[in-house]
Amino acid sequence: MQHILMQLPYEQIALEPYISAETVSYHYAKHHAGYVTKLNGLINETTYADKPLEYIVQNADGAIFNNAAQVYNHNFYWYGLSASPEFPSLELSDLIKREFGSMEEFKEKFFSTAVGLFGSGWVWLVVTKEGKLAIEQTSNADTPIRHGNIPLLTCDVWEHAYYIDRRNSRPDYLENWWKLVNWKFVSENLSKA
Repeated sequence: MQHILMQLPYEQIALEPYISAETVSYHYAKHHAGYVTKLNGLINETTYADKPLEYIVQNADGAIFNNAAQVYNHNFYWYGLSASPEFPSLELSDLIKREFGSMEEFKEKFFSTAVGLFGSGWVWLVVTKEGKLAIEQTSNADTPIRHGNIPLLTCDVWEHAYYIDRRNSRPDYLENWWKLVNWKFVSENLSKA
């Protein structure tokens, strides 16, 4: 089974002015595409050659895991953005208020978690095994599905996600990323959880 680079659900220019077409081009067409190509080369003639992406993420180790997880994480990241974001569902809004106090408090906690992540990785809104909403960091390629949590939303905080537009200012990137969050996607993930 050859894994293919997902189609973006919008044009590369669609996220401007918050994320530039140049950033999307490098992030999607170079970094994300590179992980897909590398994964296909690594799994050729292995027990993972005919396995779906989530299976590989949940079972592989080393370079195969790293590349599969980066493909999975990036797919999730792109679907989590929208050029015309909607509001969170009532169910999601109520859960955020219950777990974090308010949407603003949730945003502050999410941002502080993202800014505080040392090095490269991801910040996620997840449903835990106990059925609660939580914010978690994962370093490098790690991902919540590896640990039994259900992802609802992710923010890529590797520098390649923002360096062209924001240089080394992760907080500026986060403010712009927040304006693009696809709350419909997040709400749908919650309803499936």
